[in-house]
Amino acid sequence: MRIAIDAMGGDKAPGEIVSGALAAARELSDIEVLLVGDQAAMEKHVEGALPSNVRFHHAPDVVEMGEAPSQALRKKTNSSLAVATQMVADGLADAVLSAGNTGACAAFALFRIGRIKGVDRPGIATVFPSQTKPVVVLDTGANANCKADHLVEFAVMGAAYARGVAGIIPGTAALNFSEELPPVGLLSIGEEEGKGNSLTKAAFKLLQENATQGKYQFHGNVEGRDLSLGTTDVIVCDGFVGNVVLKVAEGTAKMVAGALRDSLTSGWRAKLGALLLAPSLRQFKAKVDYTGYGGAVLLGLNAICIICHGSSNARSIQSAIHIAQHVVEADVVEDIRKAFHQEEPESNSHLNGQKTAPVSPPISL
Repeated sequence: MRIAIDAMGGDKAPGEIVSGALAAARELSDIEVLLVGDQAAMEKHVEGALPSNVRFHHAPDVVEMGEAPSQALRKKTNSSLAVATQMVADGLADAVLSAGNTGACAAFALFRIGRIKGVDRPGIATVFPSQTKPVVVLDTGANANCKADHLVEFAVMGAAYARGVAGIIPGTAALNFSEELPPVGLLSIGEEEGKGNSLTKAAFKLLQENATQGKYQFHGNVEGRDLSLGTTDVIVCDGFVGNVVLKVAEGTAKMVAGALRDSLTSGWRAKLGALLLAPSLRQFKAKVDYTGYGGAVLLGLNAICIICHGSSNARSIQSAIHIAQHVVEADVVEDIRKAFHQEEPESNSHLNGQKTAPVSPPISL
């Protein structure tokens, strides 16, 4: 298995990207890591011998974090992001991973790898920890404006993802998603069917009608607290709401961890208690530290694209590579394709002439 990595994308590139990729390569001897970017810049961050399963691919240009996706598509064809994505499109890699410009990453993946036939809007699927199990939420940023049928697509893709990725959240390796037909909830402002705005009301009926064909169980409306409770395996929403949920969760995790750290270092009694609780505290940190979750998968494409947080550190990249391996091995793409009743395309090297529906600019992760 080969994973192409945009080594120049992200706030901490290329140092943290290279470090995380090398750490993953040393752990996972059965994968090949393809680091794409300015070779001289990447080599500066290699300590010790280069693992035998790591290769550099030089790409002279970089897509900047604030660059418009349309401009990057036209002008940055030799960028690390473009080259890494093209490797997947040409069959030279099984997945592409980037912590760079989210919009540009989604755009290059959409136009070079292509959508699964039947999917109008690929969505970013993020896995959250909860009290009981991992929860898949999508869309978390690819589509700010959605129609009701797009949320049905998210349900189908999220259910396929949920069936294949149990145990990727730190501290939940023994947990599995609950059933072969994962329960899907529609994020709204109340549990009753009539609650919500025009989008959620229209999506409610469509989600009910398409559950059997989409291979999921429709739970009904869920509220924000259900994310932490693990009420369903999958929660669907438009990308605007989903991105807000993602950022609130990240901020809350940081606040809780900071407050706990301050409390446990406030005096000698607190420090003694912290010492006794050290094993449990490490488990707690692993579960709420979002850097351990790696990246989110852009579902609905003919291959795997992992979008990482712009501020990803080495640990985040290392975790994201684990996720990429897991998702490729689970063959989530084929599961989604079957759900949409499509055969595998002859080639992923281009869109075979298919026209791509307009997609609203992705929200920055």
